Amino acid sequence: DSSFYGGHGIVGAQVPLGCGIAFAQKYAKEEAVTFAMYGDGAANQGQLFEYICLWDLPSILVCENNHYGMGTADWRAAKSPSYYKRGDYVPGLKVDGMDAFAVKQACKLAKEHALKNGLIILEMDTYRYHGHSMSDPVGAHTFTRDDISGVRQERDPIERIKKLVLSHDLATEKELKDFFINLNIVCPGNIFSDDMEKEIRKEIDDAIAKAKDCPMPEPSELFTNVYVKGFGTESFGADRKEVKAALP
Repeated sequence: DSSFYGGHGIVGAQVPLGCGIAFAQKYAKEEAVTFAMYGDGAANQGQLFEYICLWDLPSILVCENNHYGMGTADWRAAKSPSYYKRGDYVPGLKVDGMDAFAVKQACKLAKEHALKNGLIILEMDTYRYHGHSMSDPVGAHTFTRDDISGVRQERDPIERIKKLVLSHDLATEKELKDFFINLNIVCPGNIFSDDMEKEIRKEIDDAIAKAKDCPMPEPSELFTNVYVKGFGTESFGADRKEVKAALP
């Protein structure tokens, strides 16, 4: 309903899926575009270049470049880390991905271009505060805490908008706090008071403790929301004799 098709577990594999959606939009003569998003770690995937070279579609390729992929710096992973230039004859723009207003304007321009002329590439220069996965929770193999602290202070997108809003008298400090509290958003910086911060962290800690105390789910829960109910689907062991689980 929201025209959001999710991500994909295979590196870069959502790009050809986006190509298919854009093809359907063009075939149906819809005034719509597809944003196909991928990271700098997927920028060398072959299907990306097939998409660029073979199809003239109402689509926007968005490279979210956090400069480290899963854990390897982009200058080590690519001969040319200027990903917005990778399209050859396809135009590209480099955008400050930490500036919400810049992203909005770039997407507006890209959509107008894609509807009239086809494919365009946006490289969003961004940053992440944590490692790629649980095996590297703080990004210890890629960047230091000083790096993270510096970016938070200078480029954090929420802090930047907050400063703009306050400097142009668009809202007061209290109005911003109330706004974020109503959205249940935990924000960096001093948007919340110390008491509010402690209250929010306590709520999170209580939820984690409750989850850890819960019993493990039944094996049949592995199939919940995966298969259509009512088909009598059964799961067997390796010998194909013993039924391990059955759906209603």
